[in-house]
Amino acid sequence: MSLPLQLGLADALPDLSVPTRPTAWPDPELVLLNEPLAAELGLDAAALSDNAARWFGGGALPEHVQPRAWAYAGHQFGHLTPRLGDGRAALLGELMRSDGTPVDLQLKGSGRTVFSRRGDGRAALDSVLREYIISEAMHALGVPTTRALAAVRTGETVQRYRTTPGGVLARVASSHLRVGTVEYLAIQEDHDTLRRLVGLALDRHGTDGLDRDADHPALVLLEAVGRRQVRLVARWMELGFVHGIMNTDNTSLSGETLDYGPCAFMEATDPDKVFSLVDEGGRYAWGRQPRIVLWNLARLAEALLPIVDPDPQVAIPRAQAVLERLIAHQETAWLDGMRRKLGLQGVTATDQALADDLVAQLTRARADWTDSFRSLAEDLRHGRPALAGTIDGSWNTRWRARLEGQDPVATAARMDAHNPLYIPRNHLVEAALDAAIGGDFAPTRTLIEVLSDPFRAQPGREAYARPAPDGGQGHWTHCNT
Repeated sequence: MSLPLQLGLADALPDLSVPTRPTAWPDPELVLLNEPLAAELGLDAAALSDNAARWFGGGALPEHVQPRAWAYAGHQFGHLTPRLGDGRAALLGELMRSDGTPVDLQLKGSGRTVFSRRGDGRAALDSVLREYIISEAMHALGVPTTRALAAVRTGETVQRYRTTPGGVLARVASSHLRVGTVEYLAIQEDHDTLRRLVGLALDRHGTDGLDRDADHPALVLLEAVGRRQVRLVARWMELGFVHGIMNTDNTSLSGETLDYGPCAFMEATDPDKVFSLVDEGGRYAWGRQPRIVLWNLARLAEALLPIVDPDPQVAIPRAQAVLERLIAHQETAWLDGMRRKLGLQGVTATDQALADDLVAQLTRARADWTDSFRSLAEDLRHGRPALAGTIDGSWNTRWRARLEGQDPVATAARMDAHNPLYIPRNHLVEAALDAAIGGDFAPTRTLIEVLSDPFRAQPGREAYARPAPDGGQGHWTHCNT
């Protein structure tokens, strides 16, 4: 078996990547293989299993594979770093999905590159497995995301906040183009490559229904990326997902969730909830994510201005008009999601207040975000007062009045199809990672299996739906870079 890889975007944008060579680790071992994804990519799972350790462990890539490291910039916690790039990742090339669309295959944790700065280019196995678990859970939840094809243990140890085995993740993405990629070209004042990037990104990821010929291509890209990103973050919010490091270099042009570092799922409802030890100011808290994605899109707009029009007095108002439309798009995306979570059909003027009041009451009660919406459906199904003891009767009365005329059993079923029963609860993820570090991967495999079917009750697996005893308040995550 060989990997049917082509360079694709990296070949079309040679100034944005540099050749690199993944480190050959001493004793690589395949620990997880995503067989359904392999099949989707036209790869034979059995043959891939036989070869994955040596390919993804860096020791024996096929001769035709020419790994590259992407260059990009990024605003990290609000501060611009003009040159970041793949410091521990190697793009192997592009594969084709069964529907004919191309995807990137990248190794993460594959060793040093020219962009590593003071880093060692390695990844800790627990970080690799966290991304595998959560990205696959997000896929099952219907969230646009990069996906994990395989996880390899390298045979070396890595020193981070603790000493762990090293690991490499083989990751698939629609592309690894980021807002930070556009920023990098703007900083370099490479407007020719920037124009080419805009065209290639529109070809690769589409216009999100916009007329490509009706406006400047750069503004079409800004609005298309913006629409995808605000819908993505709205879905994060619906699920209680906290990305943890929403820097512009982690904001993809494809609209996929990119880079699962200090991410986690909120349990006790708290708009100020953060999990990342490095986010001391709470910049990327759950409730601030909608504001931050608009901030990131404003940075994208700034980077595109020079190719919109050489006169800032012309370019700025045109970009501002796009950003204003994205604010409205964001408000619609969030409210439509909350309508689905609450089983509401149609649109009324009171829906916004109904949703906002519920969030406020769940926050005051420190109620479990995920469990609360499943309980709402169960209470509706059985004709009980909604979340008795957690929310007041006035909200319950208003919600039932809004549902008037709808069949309660059918409405509850629709709610259950949108509100998951199983999410990657932090105590379960940590328990699986601790076992894996000790060499036992069975808990990780079981957790992935449960999370692959998140909306349907799985008899005998009730423990996977229960919140942490402390509501997850003591849980912290690390970037592991």
